[in-house]
Amino acid sequence: MVIGFVLLMEYVGVMYRDALSALFHVPFTMGHIALALFGYYIRDYTHLQLAISVVNMILLFYICILPESPRWLLAINKSSKAIALMERVAKFNNLPTDEIPTMTELYQMEHKSARMKRGSILDLFRTPNMRRNILIMAFLWLVCSYCFYGVAHYISHLTGDIYTNVIASGSVALCSCFVSIPLIRFLKRKTLVIASELASSICLILIAFVPEGTISIVLGCTGVFFTFMVFIVVYLYCSEMFPTVVRNAAIGICSMMARVGSMIAPFVAGLRPFGIWCAPVAFGIFPLISAVLCLLLPETKNCELPMTIEEGEALGRNQNQNITVAEELT
Repeated sequence: MVIGFVLLMEYVGVMYRDALSALFHVPFTMGHIALALFGYYIRDYTHLQLAISVVNMILLFYICILPESPRWLLAINKSSKAIALMERVAKFNNLPTDEIPTMTELYQMEHKSARMKRGSILDLFRTPNMRRNILIMAFLWLVCSYCFYGVAHYISHLTGDIYTNVIASGSVALCSCFVSIPLIRFLKRKTLVIASELASSICLILIAFVPEGTISIVLGCTGVFFTFMVFIVVYLYCSEMFPTVVRNAAIGICSMMARVGSMIAPFVAGLRPFGIWCAPVAFGIFPLISAVLCLLLPETKNCELPMTIEEGEALGRNQNQNITVAEELT
């Protein structure tokens, strides 16, 4: 899922990045809903695990279908492979290919002042700006996963049928995918993340002060809606913030921290015996912290994806100027 998202963001331009980043999550939410249906009809957990695992075998064939990222090939100075790939894509779309070599050469000349080399995971922590960005972004991902899976787990055990509640939370997340498209297009990344985190925090904390029933489920589903919207935005935000040579590593670290959040979530959801208010407050407080930390991140809306470590480190130093990173380095 991480590599697929990185490839998608590097395939498309700025114009389509916002919509496709949201639509990318539609199959994920449909899988969330399908899991409840699988669980309803397949009650034995070993058979259920086998059923959902077999479906994943289809992904093995993707290695023969998906091409490499031209942006990544250019970033590591494999221009001939990048040109061949872009020409193949252009021919498939009935577009002219004559200017691709010239445009590629001009693009490389524009970036010749930066060191074009393979990056490593350590490059994310060597410089102050990227170190701050990766630490905050990793925390945002942890909180998103912690709240999404935790609240979905919590909702499933509230009043009502467990399968219906899971389908409800998945359907809300699916709605979030489509609602987020115009919001991502017209709002800044930071604005949308902060507003959604605050809305999520309010909804989750309010669950502690209402009786179990329809109102608590509605608040929980609304919290899931805003939490998943944050998840959609931080995927895009993270891919725009870190340079091509370490983008996979950055999203990989964030995804790892998200798994940590999802592992913690069921234990927090199980705090109900200690007090009905414990779990909602424990889920609601962290989005508030995330919203505050997000103020320290740079804005990336309408920026070209950074290619090199130098461009990634320079991102955010001049927030008052609507310039590309490449211009900042010249």
